[in-house]
Amino acid sequence: MSDMTREDFGSAPATIRLGDLEVRRLGYGAMRLPGPEVWGEPADPERARAVLRRVVELGINLIDTAWYYGPHVANRLIAEVLRPYPKDLVLACKLGGKRTPDKGWAPSIRPAELRLGCEEDLRTLKLDRLDVVHLRFMDAGVPFLEALDALIDLKKEGKIRHLALSNVSAPQVEAALARTPIVAVQNIFNVSGGAGALAKATHTEVESPVAVLDLCTARGIAFLPFFPLAVGNTRTLHPRLPAIAKQHGATPAQIALAWLLARSPVILPIPGTSSVAHLEENWAARRIALSPSDLAALAQA
Repeated sequence: MSDMTREDFGSAPATIRLGDLEVRRLGYGAMRLPGPEVWGEPADPERARAVLRRVVELGINLIDTAWYYGPHVANRLIAEVLRPYPKDLVLACKLGGKRTPDKGWAPSIRPAELRLGCEEDLRTLKLDRLDVVHLRFMDAGVPFLEALDALIDLKKEGKIRHLALSNVSAPQVEAALARTPIVAVQNIFNVSGGAGALAKATHTEVESPVAVLDLCTARGIAFLPFFPLAVGNTRTLHPRLPAIAKQHGATPAQIALAWLLARSPVILPIPGTSSVAHLEENWAARRIALSPSDLAALAQA
């Protein structure tokens, strides 16, 4: 990481550690690589491949993915384009979900399902071991610790390097830490304050997302906010974003990302896109240093 400086990320730290892995504090989410509704092949496969090539060229070295994006499409494209993988590239996966024939999303949290999902990620990414695996917890009648133990077993078998969590509460993070090291937590969070209607409609309801972020900050655990840009609809995030963006000669989305980077040194945004131009715009957000007055304005509802 010697080519990066603190100035590359405004006044915030440029990198963060995930166990023994070090990554830059702005990654890429592969959810937008497949077709509409995260289903099937992309409309323009070469455009998707160009995005992945540009991810590596820019120096982004964390890609968040899952076997059920497509299903299998995101992982297959990543392997096709990026293998042999760059030495410092970290692939973070999620287990605990699956797709249904109607293009819906459903829990897949039983120990046997988690094991099958791990094998699918290994197969489609063409890896012998997954760098980071998030337990994406959705209450489907399986106790949280039972699901976690299934991933601990996979780690003991050498199929997972580091364990992480997703869609969890602060008590669940504490319970997991009492059992095993956790290198990251991935929960919904953005400048609007976190959850909102989108989270209530699509994700398990947990206490204020700030509680989990505060715990991660105190423990030095990476916090990966998903839907950091409200699925691209930044107008729903904060009414002051456009004015602040104009002052910085930036876009509202860039300010939303800069706010996340400034909000806590453990935040590691993973915005997704299927556009090289949008990818470059997101990456440029790391250079924006928000002023105290900007941060104060964004702290107001």
